[in-house]
Amino acid sequence: MNPQEAGLSLFDAARAMGVRCTVERQPEDRHVRANGLLFHYLDWGNQGADTILFLHGALQQGHSWDFVSLSLCADYHVLALDARGHGDTDWAPDGDYSLEAHQQDLDALVDALGLHRFILVGHSMGGRNAYVFASRHPDTLKALAVVDTGPEMGRAGESRIRTFRELPDEVESYEEFADRVQSYTGRPREQVLGALKYSIRERSDGKWTWKYDKALRTPGFRPPSWSSDRLWECVGRVRCPTLLVRGGDSDFFLPEVMDRMLQMIPGSTGAVVPGAGHLVAGDKPAELVVALRTLLDRV
Repeated sequence: MNPQEAGLSLFDAARAMGVRCTVERQPEDRHVRANGLLFHYLDWGNQGADTILFLHGALQQGHSWDFVSLSLCADYHVLALDARGHGDTDWAPDGDYSLEAHQQDLDALVDALGLHRFILVGHSMGGRNAYVFASRHPDTLKALAVVDTGPEMGRAGESRIRTFRELPDEVESYEEFADRVQSYTGRPREQVLGALKYSIRERSDGKWTWKYDKALRTPGFRPPSWSSDRLWECVGRVRCPTLLVRGGDSDFFLPEVMDRMLQMIPGSTGAVVPGAGHLVAGDKPAELVVALRTLLDRV
């Protein structure tokens, strides 16, 4: 199977998921050097409009936001980053995937890209990085959206994600990887086949593996983070207009954690996306766009 010809096109897949878009635009691949690494990001055009920077979750990459980006790129300058060790961004030569390293990356990237008063949207790992960044730079962001993550994680969701991450990472065929992802996400086959090419690569021996640092998928590996108490302190320092989004079926971002965050962030609002699990942007992209626009329309 040729991965470039597998599954639906981006536009057909978006329409099949109910995503409304006024332009059929493909992103441009761009690179920028920051904090000693070469970062890859997707630029969806519309320079001059307000900028939205999307941060993906662990083990994903910037294309995980494609449906949402496609829907918003007519009105905003949309950028979607590959974090260190993910997608087409450099792997950390010292194996440092700590929260501090991600924050240093964001500081350097914002400076290198000349971003100011921009909108930051992050999911899971990217959501944690986003609200920590917001707590450290109260005057830099125009708005913040955090998707399905908080200072505390649901144990069932954390365990399920860890089990998936630690499955054998070298398989014989593209189709076998598609079987695994379809089983994990429950998404239509054609959607999985079309999107998977951004997440895996073919090795010289013909086998397929993930496009992120092998250190991140080593059994038992946990990137250094901060204590939940310290993360809660960060939440309490967020001051920009903020939207919290939870997948209605998520076992990772629990309702009580979301409620506490809403109480701590002045003027924040929340949205629950019915039928979505932890991977909200892939499960229910059209509904996520509706939720995001409630924030975007007021800033």
